[in-house]
Amino acid sequence: MLTIITTAQLIALIKGLATSAGLIVAIGAQNAFVLTQGLRRQYHWPVAGICAFFDAVLITVGVAGMGLLISQSAIWMEIARWGGALFLFWYGLNSLRSALNPKGMEADEQSLGSLAKAVMTTVLITLLNPHVYLDTVVLLGSIGGQYPESERVWFAVGAIAFSCIWFASLVVGAKYLQPVFRNPKAWQVLDLIVCLMMWAIAVSLLWPIIAAL
Repeated sequence: MLTIITTAQLIALIKGLATSAGLIVAIGAQNAFVLTQGLRRQYHWPVAGICAFFDAVLITVGVAGMGLLISQSAIWMEIARWGGALFLFWYGLNSLRSALNPKGMEADEQSLGSLAKAVMTTVLITLLNPHVYLDTVVLLGSIGGQYPESERVWFAVGAIAFSCIWFASLVVGAKYLQPVFRNPKAWQVLDLIVCLMMWAIAVSLLWPIIAAL
């Protein structure tokens, strides 16, 4: 029997899409990495798929009620804070090294070397970034968790749908920017932006500790 979506469920779906858009579109570590791989046309679809998959899992977990539990765990928040900051600093340093030695599109295409390395880097940049948990589990989870169960599911569907659309759009859109990035100078600028972005996120994670010193 065909299930017809109710008006309340449709509203929850749209709010899920809109809320997810407001959080995911903001420039961050995941978006920068997916865009970079999209420009290189190197394992770009697996990378985008992994990001969308983890978003779907984390959004589902958050809406199901885990957001509040994780946010109240001081130990897990500290592990995420320091682990994420160290990884983002290391990734930013690699981007800085690339910026100091720009090679252009052709020479830089094999920078990750293998699918396994691309998958591992994607997993790390996703799971070691506390902002991912904040956006998906805590924020989306707390908002979606306020809906009745039947509407909560549609909120999650909307949020997950936008995540999939967004990462696919990054990969497709990057293709049209390839001519620009044939120029090593363009890669140099992108690598510098990525470096500063990663370091800024790392500092923001540690800022409460730094400010207390």
